[in-house]
Amino acid sequence: MWGVYNDSGLKYGARIYGTEYEFGEDFGDGGGMYFGSNLYNHDVPCSVCYTTRSAAVMIPGRNQCYPGWTKEYSGYLVSGRNGLNAVDASASNYACLDTTPEISNYDYRDVDGKLMVLVEAKCGSLACPPYVENREITCVVCSK
Repeated sequence: MWGVYNDSGLKYGARIYGTEYEFGEDFGDGGGMYFGSNLYNHDVPCSVCYTTRSAAVMIPGRNQCYPGWTKEYSGYLVSGRNGLNAVDASASNYACLDTTPEISNYDYRDVDGKLMVLVEAKCGSLACPPYVENREITCVVCSK
């Protein structure tokens, strides 16, 4: 549903892209060692985590919930990246990708846009230990 719009494009407007899984280039298995299947260049579907409990939280750096919380799912921390040359750029948003992710039905054309990549620890202002340089970060979604 559209409101007011300008089809010629705004000079200083932001863009929204579809997202592709970009697990593969570094691994040779398309992310299979993390997610059990080759996801490379597959499109990411939209999803919602629904729970009847009143509170939900995503915890980076853990794959189990704290006592008293219910685990909804666990996986790996991912973020988006524009283009392949932005290797050191920080993400603007992080998400927890389930270890058994799905792919979109409108899929498998390598058109990039926003690229979903694994998040790794970078020591410095991030304390190491407990984090380990270049290690992929796990995550868990918990509810209570």
